[in-house]
Amino acid sequence: MLSEIPAQPGVDPRAHRMVTVRDHAGVQRTWHLLDSAPLLAEAGVEPVGTLLCVHGNPTFSFLYRSLIRADIPWRVIAVDQLEMGYSERTGTTRHLQDRITDLSLLTDSLGVRGPVVTVGHDWGGIVSVGWALDNRHDVVGMVLTNTGIHQELGESLPRALELATSPGFLPLSTSVTDGFLRTTLALSDPPLPSNVRAAYLAPYRTRARRAGIEAFVADIPADAEHPSRPTLERLARGIREMGVPTLFVWGPRDITFSDRYLRDLIERVPHADIHRFEGASHLVWEDADTAGLVATWLADTFDGDPAHPLRPATGRRRDDGAEPPRIGQATFDLAADPRHAREAAVVELRGADGQPRTITWSMLAARIEDIAAGLLAHGLRPGQRAVILVTPGADLAAILYACLRVGIVAVVADAGLGAQGLTRAVVGSHVDAIIGIPKALTAARALGWPGRRISVETLPTIDRTVLGVETSIAQLAREGRQMRNLGAPLAAAWPAADDDAAVLFTTGSTGPSKGAVYTHRQLAAMFDAVGGTLELDPSRGLVAGFATFALFGPALGAPTVVPDMDITEPGRLTAPALAEAVASLGAPAVFTAPAALKNLLDTAGELDDAGRAALARVPSYFAAGAPIPAPLLRRLRELLPSARALTPYGMTECLAVTAIDLEGIEAAGEGSGVCVGTPVPGVEIAIAPIDALGATGRGITDEPDRTGEILVRAPHVRDRYLMLWGTTRQASRFDGWYATGDVGHIDAEGRLWVEGRTAHVLATAQGPITPVRVETAAESVPSIRRAAAAAVGPVGTQQIVVIAEVEGEHRPGRAATPKPAPRALAEAVRRAVREATGADPVAVFTTRSLPTDIRHNSKIDRAGLSRWAERALAGTKAGRP
Repeated sequence: MLSEIPAQPGVDPRAHRMVTVRDHAGVQRTWHLLDSAPLLAEAGVEPVGTLLCVHGNPTFSFLYRSLIRADIPWRVIAVDQLEMGYSERTGTTRHLQDRITDLSLLTDSLGVRGPVVTVGHDWGGIVSVGWALDNRHDVVGMVLTNTGIHQELGESLPRALELATSPGFLPLSTSVTDGFLRTTLALSDPPLPSNVRAAYLAPYRTRARRAGIEAFVADIPADAEHPSRPTLERLARGIREMGVPTLFVWGPRDITFSDRYLRDLIERVPHADIHRFEGASHLVWEDADTAGLVATWLADTFDGDPAHPLRPATGRRRDDGAEPPRIGQATFDLAADPRHAREAAVVELRGADGQPRTITWSMLAARIEDIAAGLLAHGLRPGQRAVILVTPGADLAAILYACLRVGIVAVVADAGLGAQGLTRAVVGSHVDAIIGIPKALTAARALGWPGRRISVETLPTIDRTVLGVETSIAQLAREGRQMRNLGAPLAAAWPAADDDAAVLFTTGSTGPSKGAVYTHRQLAAMFDAVGGTLELDPSRGLVAGFATFALFGPALGAPTVVPDMDITEPGRLTAPALAEAVASLGAPAVFTAPAALKNLLDTAGELDDAGRAALARVPSYFAAGAPIPAPLLRRLRELLPSARALTPYGMTECLAVTAIDLEGIEAAGEGSGVCVGTPVPGVEIAIAPIDALGATGRGITDEPDRTGEILVRAPHVRDRYLMLWGTTRQASRFDGWYATGDVGHIDAEGRLWVEGRTAHVLATAQGPITPVRVETAAESVPSIRRAAAAAVGPVGTQQIVVIAEVEGEHRPGRAATPKPAPRALAEAVRRAVREATGADPVAVFTTRSLPTDIRHNSKIDRAGLSRWAERALAGTKAGRP
């Protein structure tokens, strides 16, 4: 009875409905469901179609309450499966096919006809696929969330299900007690609100009402004899035939339906759109804005006309007949040229024996082809992904370009992301292979990373066994060389222009690190753009003080060396280490992370005469990853007196956008933000103005002095984010433009000024204030080394908080707990900020080290500082930011 259903948070009582209909055995059964039809009718909305939502175990229709919303003009029918939720407890054992048939009989009685998009979660995902296959003439789309469609015979169930399905434990955990239910609800992080948790518990208060939970678990077809096994096999085959637009939404922290089930689904439905909500667990509908993502996907896919989807369910590949770019061809060309074949391609200052090691172009080209042939012979195939966790140097260059040569997608996630960030990157990339040094392979073993294991050097038998290593790059290269010596040259075709080439992971400074996917066309354009921007001269080469840039040399024909440094902390590069690297190449260009500048200047006194002479030969210096103030570049002249200091602006998604040198910065003068120059060739920029609350609007302009989100259009913008459909869509919401998430403006001379991140704009009572305006003003106070702007309070009336590092007190490393600034310093900072922005900071703190991203050591975690400031000013124990 509807009157017996308690009030549920987020559910309009008018959506509840009871329906009686015959089940698969011909017996009249009563279902409970949520039906948005009355609400749509009241609003005068004609439904576009129907969302048929099927829950799993141990939830019920309440799971889908968030789909009943104004921006989803579809009729939502969310059922409680029989024996579950508030539907009838029949005492009948129902197997998978029974549930599919029962659901079809229900929808027939409701008169549900196409267009229908099925929505499923957990074992309800399997039931929804079964319904879709049996009613495919009505189905125009599918949405699946944390489910599985196949379980190999002999393959172990997830540990949680192994325990739950054991005969002695099954009734105890599922029906005798509510342990299975409470454990499921406890997976969410942050914990579910108490009223939501109570709503999930309400229909399962007694053992009799929990019998369906036990039966659902018992119906998992783990072996060949299980009565539901044939149905599961049918669905696993049939889903391949469902050529309709499909969306997979996943909570990767699920202990039951892990990414292994998502990988299987992707293989069966390769055209599906995919979004993984990092941090979300099994109840992804509770842990993330899944309903908002589905609303956007429905609008983008169908736009009110389900009969003619805007984006057909086909692969994303395109082929314009263009000659495929041959990334790394410069290496082969130089190796074939007698004038250059014996010249240095890669210099390692510390080889395996601790001595310098020089790899020539001919050696590097041969190594690339040997490894490429070996990888193919070992069973790796074009389109598969391999994460490369190798110290920058000749091995890394050879492995990367061997993968690019034969179409293996290189996943590049440097150690600077830390163990947690690397784990997210590797697991989230669904890699097929891990190629790494012993330290990386040890981490892979300990952290349970997927993929075949390939070491760089051949390891002792015991080490190979312990680490699960199949082979080594050294062995594969030997095998490839033997094949070539026997007259079997590498005959693999170069990858097509629009095949995936690489997945480059972002810093993670504004949330979990994201994998930016580049095609071969885009990656080749990116190498060209960066090489042209940095004005690299192959005759001189490149010192790469940031690991990722060590990979550019072979594509550009430039010899490369990495300084003796910890690549996970580029901000600790010292002047003597840089001088040693420069001396190994003569007069190369130098690239470092922005954070390295301060340490280079701080350690300049440690240079000897030879080191100072080496640095005096450097013709150009570049730093990218964060804007660099002019005072730092002026001080750099003391260290690199002959170098042109160029600071490009870009990001992992588009490495070269604009560029400016010190003379350009001085010509631009003071302004709001940091001037990063004019676009590099092939790049267009525009602005999407922000409103009074700091939100980006829908318009686009190139008018001078309009502050807003920075938009970029270029041939080397990344293709998409890996398995982040919603994030890709958000960044591509302006047709043809990439929305960077940075905020700034273009001046009258066409120069771009960067003023921070859109997410960090301070929405004050005086109007929106960009963070860099505050920070630049604070850093004008003589004793301030570096400042960060934080915000406290509600949007529209936010107050500014400044947290700063003070000269002489800075200590690199882990962020420290801020403390109130001395009165005189606080007043000086307040005055500077007030004069620059018109807003008066409510508090000023100092710290020995601001929290930054761990890759560049330069991008300040303003969001974390804002959370800290809220706690501190509220009088609670704030701890470290």
